[in-house]
Amino acid sequence: MAEETQMDILSVVAAILHMGNISFVEQNNAATISDAAFPCLPLGIDEQKLGQKLTSRVFDSKWEGKSERVDVTLNLEQAQFARDAWFGSNPHYQPFNHGFTIKHYAGNVSYHVENFCEKNRDVLFTDIIEVMQGSTNTFIRSLFPDVLQKGSKTRPTTAGTKIRTQANELVTTLMKCVPHYIRCIKPNETKKPHDWDDQMVKHQVEYLGLKENIKVKRAGFAYRRPYQKFLHRYAILTKETWPAWYGEPTEGINVIMRSVNMDPAQYQIGRSKIFVKDPESLYMLEESRERKFDHYARVIQKAFKKYFSKQRYLKEKMAASDLLVNRKERRRNSLNRNFYGDYIGVEYKPGLTALIPRRDKVEFALTVDKFDRRFKKTKRDLILTKSHLYLIGRMQVKKGPEKGQIKDVIKRKIDLENISQATLSTYQDDLVLIHVRNDYESLLEIRFKTEFLMVLNNKLKERHNRELPLNFINSFDFRVKKTGWGGGGTRRVRFTDGTTDEPLFASSGSTLSVKIAHGLSSTSRAPVEVPFQGPQDRPKTPGLAAVSPRPRASRTTISPPSAQPVTSPGFPRPPVARMPLNPGGGPPAFRLPGMGSPPIQAMQPRLHHLAILVQTISQASGMEARVV
Repeated sequence: MAEETQMDILSVVAAILHMGNISFVEQNNAATISDAAFPCLPLGIDEQKLGQKLTSRVFDSKWEGKSERVDVTLNLEQAQFARDAWFGSNPHYQPFNHGFTIKHYAGNVSYHVENFCEKNRDVLFTDIIEVMQGSTNTFIRSLFPDVLQKGSKTRPTTAGTKIRTQANELVTTLMKCVPHYIRCIKPNETKKPHDWDDQMVKHQVEYLGLKENIKVKRAGFAYRRPYQKFLHRYAILTKETWPAWYGEPTEGINVIMRSVNMDPAQYQIGRSKIFVKDPESLYMLEESRERKFDHYARVIQKAFKKYFSKQRYLKEKMAASDLLVNRKERRRNSLNRNFYGDYIGVEYKPGLTALIPRRDKVEFALTVDKFDRRFKKTKRDLILTKSHLYLIGRMQVKKGPEKGQIKDVIKRKIDLENISQATLSTYQDDLVLIHVRNDYESLLEIRFKTEFLMVLNNKLKERHNRELPLNFINSFDFRVKKTGWGGGGTRRVRFTDGTTDEPLFASSGSTLSVKIAHGLSSTSRAPVEVPFQGPQDRPKTPGLAAVSPRPRASRTTISPPSAQPVTSPGFPRPPVARMPLNPGGGPPAFRLPGMGSPPIQAMQPRLHHLAILVQTISQASGMEARVV
């Protein structure tokens, strides 16, 4: 190092030492220097300029194309900070041999003297750099060679800020690009540097398909698959290619691509493979495939749920019939009807839902007739839940702001555990007597009594592990509610033969007489659809004609009584119900047995609807059905 340079460095060191000894005095809220001559001499800076820069600062502002320069006077604290920013000591400054450490809020940062000025001179204020460039010391001027930018409003950014900004810009640019993939290749088995195994590397390159990958990427197509693999994976997207494609593979691929409206520029068909350009196009194929699988899964779920629900429903109908079979006569319309459970629509009536706990699921709901102690009918909403039986009535509010309004009230609430049994007659009536332990009974006329008894019996099985005992007797006594001094006691119900299907009630004192005609036989059951494979599996039901099979694709016809069935071997055929008619077409001289039905002549208007029903069933099943 030249002697002149050494003297310049020593002058800078002396200036730093003298700069730390500068003291400030506050006058009129502004800082003044007591003595600035000693630091100025080694730095080669004018004393007036140094004093001005230590006690003031220049701010440049720019507004609507106009520049403005403001000279601000510093107070005592600000002047001390400006002095320390030059060369002085600071409690956050710690020097060491080849650099120094600054205590930042986020931690300590160490700086080295090598190339320090080139890397960190932009963090100084502009006016300080101007003073240093005006020094008569050549060495000091060489430390600040750049020309300052005029009109700059803010403090120049640091090197760390520039690095962070550039890194963010790089990440933003990469996110806009197509993803790149990295393949790692093992150069040797010895795990040593500078050891290259050519055969091992070639094997990995060939196994990973890097050569083909590079060739494809040069053309801009990143995805490639053989025809058969592509068709096997995406054939489900179209009806033409699913479940199998028997034409040319390229035609099948074009059908799939057209089904998803893919741009022809996004894919190319080679000799044995298909190439897809952008990953977004491949993602579109995968999403379409997932939607197809989801759709078919829902179809399968729907079919299974429908099947199991139907089987459960048929079992419920059989269980309901078993409760009354051989013990009670049946009505015609009660044998073959659907069970709905809620016939009131409880969930749509806020007045009823407010009376029932939210978690107490409604299993059965129906408007019934309740008999009081004078055998007078009163409408009640019978609601059966999983734990209670409710009888809900209507009452007019007599007091308060709701006076005159009709509100729903619980007339009786029975715990299912306390229901001991139910009593019915052997006739086709709908009267049901509910017995309650240690309490009075309730006589109800329930239109859908079979469904009600089935649901009640199931709930007792589930919650209390017992069945509902049923008594069938044509004369029984029951207790009534005691409402006063003259209330309470027992009442009797007696059933006798009548001439009408609807019961006739007549009360005399404490006895209720019910007259009703006989209904269907007590052995009657609900018809159940039983799937069968062939003629040998058909149920042996009386009154069904034995017919021979017919092809599934044959035309459905409604045959006249004199027509003969057309047979074709090898295909099953459903049974055909026979309805006996006179040869001359006139009505028979008898009624249908045991049903109190009108003559056949009176049923002629219904035969047209029966024919339409049979034709609909034939079209749905694909087999012939005839009225003979």
